[in-house]
Amino acid sequence: MEYSSSSRTKGKWKWKGCVCPLHLVSGLAGFMGCFVLMLCLNYNPNTIRILSFRNISITFTSSPAAAKTALLWASSSQPTHEMKSTNKTHASFCNIFQGRWLHKPGEKPLYEDVRCPFLSERVRCRSNGRPDLDYRSWSWEAEGCQIPRFNGKDMLERLRGKRLVMVGDSLNRNQWESLACLLYSVVSPSRAHVDVESGVYKVFKAKDYNCSVEFHWSPFLVQLDTNPANGTSVLRLEKVVSSAKQWLGADIMVFNTGHWWVHNRNFRAWHLFDYKGRLVEDLELELAFETAMKTWARWIDQNVDSTKTAVFFRSVSPEHRGKQWCYNQTKPIMDESFKGSFPEPLMEALKRTIRRMKTPVRYMNVTKLSEYRIDAHPAWYGEKRGKLLMENKEIKQLSASTDCSHWCLPGLPDTWNRLLYTLLVFDTLGKRTDSSRILE
Repeated sequence: MEYSSSSRTKGKWKWKGCVCPLHLVSGLAGFMGCFVLMLCLNYNPNTIRILSFRNISITFTSSPAAAKTALLWASSSQPTHEMKSTNKTHASFCNIFQGRWLHKPGEKPLYEDVRCPFLSERVRCRSNGRPDLDYRSWSWEAEGCQIPRFNGKDMLERLRGKRLVMVGDSLNRNQWESLACLLYSVVSPSRAHVDVESGVYKVFKAKDYNCSVEFHWSPFLVQLDTNPANGTSVLRLEKVVSSAKQWLGADIMVFNTGHWWVHNRNFRAWHLFDYKGRLVEDLELELAFETAMKTWARWIDQNVDSTKTAVFFRSVSPEHRGKQWCYNQTKPIMDESFKGSFPEPLMEALKRTIRRMKTPVRYMNVTKLSEYRIDAHPAWYGEKRGKLLMENKEIKQLSASTDCSHWCLPGLPDTWNRLLYTLLVFDTLGKRTDSSRILE
């Protein structure tokens, strides 16, 4: 499939870089402070390219009490990037994955599903007849700092001459579709190439930027083999998936796994585990999962040059079933104490693995912020007949076809990509420190 868009404009950047030290600004008063700040904000935007992969620090002014609160919050949450307080006696940090959802009905999505021709039907909620659009009007606001709105042109500049690969299950495919649409919306269809024919590999290419954004199907990140003679499937916990060689050479890697590990017995993809050279039917799930994550981590440590490649791991995307069913939900969950159902021991096993790696891995902890968004699933609008089923009140069929795992697009995965974009802006590829690992 071939699409494109290239009319690059040299207009003003919505989120501009500034090379002058902002901590000087807070030390100036009145007119001079404003004058220096305006010089920063109006600095030649072309310098953004130069700064793209260099260290960036952010400064802000706060009262001693506010700074103390921020410091206490940050010290317990292992933040993404340092924010230096202009108050010399305090330093604080910002975790962009901690914050709240704000309702912004006047803020439109950066693209529409009808204008993204390669988007899969299951996430085209509006086209499939969903009447309410309020789920698209919520904006994630980080606590203690501002994060930029996604800028497709700037993202393409950061990806110029580079490969970004997303590897994982259908939730990473959901995120890939979001990112591909966000980028496709700022180029001309004739200058884009999109291939979505394969179920295991999808790619968006921006010709004028010589960059690609790829999706590689691998729900376990380790090898799953099926015997064609008897249909027996073996999950090889100590062998990385054979397609891993296709990830080599990527400049940015984004991984996920989780959902396929917790399917009930009737829907499990495996019959046996290959563990320590033996085929076993019963193995504690936490042990199996952690063994597989160690296998993935070992491959990363052996094959990835951290001076050239940035590695991200997105946390589990929550489902909303049982008592918190996404059926007919049009508002986010407002109860901050709400906790999802994904097994905590598996999440802890993943965090332990990442902590022990020699390769820095940025942990994108989107689980909590996504748990509130019970309203953002396709539900029965994951297919065109969903509206008809709803109108006829065919609840049994609705229950069977309700999708409370994936997310409508435009929708929540756009926020995941906004946060990925923010990490590339704030915690740039030139700065790999333990502060980039958010392992709450």
